[in-house]
Amino acid sequence: VQLVESGGGLVQLGGSLRLSCAASGRTFSSFAMGWFRQAPGKEREFVAAIRWSDGITYYADSVKGRFTISRDNAKNTVYLQMNSLKPEDTAVYYCAATQRSDFLTKATWLYDSWGQGTQVTVSS
Repeated sequence: VQLVESGGGLVQLGGSLRLSCAASGRTFSSFAMGWFRQAPGKEREFVAAIRWSDGITYYADSVKGRFTISRDNAKNTVYLQMNSLKPEDTAVYYCAATQRSDFLTKATWLYDSWGQGTQVTVSS
């Protein structure tokens, strides 16, 4: 499985960004996909997850109502639309995949494959 993130950058407080995660190497219909982030000096934390087969989603409380995870089956791509960005959203954002799709999880150790990450910086 190969995951390649894109779309990060520098944005002002209150701005928006859309991250993309292009997936390849497998058929992903039985997978779940997640977005995580890691700020300097902090542990990697869960942001959002989506089940590829039916689009069911799960969000961290810190981003609920501001971020939206979605997928495009034809493009094998998962997106993270981020609105109303805050300085505390600044981090490297990672895409991840797990074959455990019977339930959506925020546990990093249950994800099998990871992308290289993309930097998101929110200035105040």
